[in-house]
Amino acid sequence: MTRAEIEAELERLHPAGFAWALACCGRDREDALDVLQSSYLKVLEGKARFAGHSSFKTFLFGVIRRTAMEARRRDFLRRVSLAAWARRPSRPTGVAAPEDRVALASALDRLSARQRHVLELVFAFGMTVQEAAETLEISAGSARVHYERGKRRLRALLSHD
Repeated sequence: MTRAEIEAELERLHPAGFAWALACCGRDREDALDVLQSSYLKVLEGKARFAGHSSFKTFLFGVIRRTAMEARRRDFLRRVSLAAWARRPSRPTGVAAPEDRVALASALDRLSARQRHVLELVFAFGMTVQEAAETLEISAGSARVHYERGKRRLRALLSHD
């Protein structure tokens, strides 16, 4: 892909990329913005190269996920060295949401990270389970298991809340 094509794809996928960055950053908007910017730089500077083995969206979501993991590791090491163990809220504060969105967000937070990520990629970002597996760098079988278990647990959590 040419740089112009990459820039066009990044622009087209920006809303979905930002939403995925939010999901990878525990709904922290500032962290998500930093991760997204770093991800774009990696792609544009050639540090992360699209080889065409998957869709560009799957490739980009993988770069965002790995960048978020790197940021979490750096943040953890910084907090350990400073002995700052304060826990961040998982969702932005002061955001008014309908009751059903609040219940869904709460139920999603109670799933394992892997189940939550597979479900978010499939339902919120329109990926197939196979594309979600590629994005998360897990096997398709593992993604299917997390997908089915996550749906089952989410259904149970929402029917009891």
